[in-house]
Amino acid sequence: MPAAYIENRTYGEIQVGDSAILTRTLRPQDIQLFAVMSGDVNPAHVDPEYAHSSMFHEVIAHGMWGGALISTVLGTEFPGPGTIYVSQTLRFSRPVKVGDQITIKITCKQKFDHNKHIIFDCLCTNQDGLKVISGEAEVLAPTEKVKRERFELPEVTISDRWARYKKLLARAKGLPAAAAVFAQPVHAESLQSAVTAAESGILRPVLVGPEKEIRELARANNIDLLRCRLIDAPHARAAVAHAAEMARSGDADIIVQGDITTADFMARLIGHDGLRGVRRFSHVLYLDVPNYPRPIIISDMMVNIEPTLEEKIEITQNAIDFAHIMGTPEPKVAILAGIDTVTPKMRATVDAAALCKMAERGQITGALLDGPLGIDNAISLVAAKGAHIKSAVAGRADVLIAPDLEAGNMLAKQLEHLSDAVSGGVVLGGRVPIVLANRNDSIESRVASLVLALLVANQQR
Repeated sequence: MPAAYIENRTYGEIQVGDSAILTRTLRPQDIQLFAVMSGDVNPAHVDPEYAHSSMFHEVIAHGMWGGALISTVLGTEFPGPGTIYVSQTLRFSRPVKVGDQITIKITCKQKFDHNKHIIFDCLCTNQDGLKVISGEAEVLAPTEKVKRERFELPEVTISDRWARYKKLLARAKGLPAAAAVFAQPVHAESLQSAVTAAESGILRPVLVGPEKEIRELARANNIDLLRCRLIDAPHARAAVAHAAEMARSGDADIIVQGDITTADFMARLIGHDGLRGVRRFSHVLYLDVPNYPRPIIISDMMVNIEPTLEEKIEITQNAIDFAHIMGTPEPKVAILAGIDTVTPKMRATVDAAALCKMAERGQITGALLDGPLGIDNAISLVAAKGAHIKSAVAGRADVLIAPDLEAGNMLAKQLEHLSDAVSGGVVLGGRVPIVLANRNDSIESRVASLVLALLVANQQR
């Protein structure tokens, strides 16, 4: 830990040949923070794909990151508080790469009594002792002693939402585009998500709804429908019916909700015999939360209001199968409840215990289950340890099974809106995946959901 106090060395206390040393290791977040602070987004520093093709073949630090470390020594230690920069020269000998340990050595070279200026030799070397930066700094040294309590810096969390979003979109790379039928897409966000997904090679959109209204909406919002096929339908019910029939006949791989209520949309799809699969329809929400070490899946927050134990079996198995599609071969599934012990007074705890026993007996497969667990003990190792809960799931959950729709919906929306999560959702259990949407969903969230649906559709082909 750094010293509790920061103290300078005055001009009179410094002798020629005196030196000070600081060591720092370059982390990816150091590069990101420097780019944010300076606005320097040179792709050599922030774009791994570009950097790989450069002469250094990997991301390197901004040159002035090392210069800033020289300033750190001069301003905080040698001479320290009261120092005023006069000039600085720098020569960059070799790049600094992520993981490099840089040692900054500042040595007093020359003093000037008439104006209290000092010239320092500045040398930065890496872990192999090789010179990376060298130069000279001239400063006006302090003449009065300063000793102050060291200021505690705030903790900085980097929330690179765009990078997390691109990472999700990259999962679709190399997969054949799916035929996605949009039922009643008569608002701009729905049209734009279809076009964006088409331009990304994710989908071949089919827009089913009032053609004249759709075209007028596209013109008003400067949306190019060239990549979209349009099928005229007079109203929302007809659009949903046509979408369901396309899926039944194999002409659509994905169905997407447009401007129709979720309850009406799902009721009409669930009632269509040709769309039923081997399991119950249930919704999974995929969230990439910046302060959680892995993406997390929540089910069910959209379809099953008060699921019975029998229905929870299928909801859980659907979520497990989805986790497999997303690359987790043995997901850790937390069955949520308000408390961590089983009591007949709370049905959610009894259901959780039963689901876990079913997993032990092979009635639910492909995952590790534990429950009942409170949300804190499901996702926090610290909380689970404090509650004396020992399991492979507690504090490490990949999947959260909510006791009912209300709990799942509130939990999911809290994470979406309060934690800057990248999210997308899809309905499973039918012949084809179904994407639900509402007017508040961003284009980003809609396209993320379409990517998830593509992954599911590709698995079902």
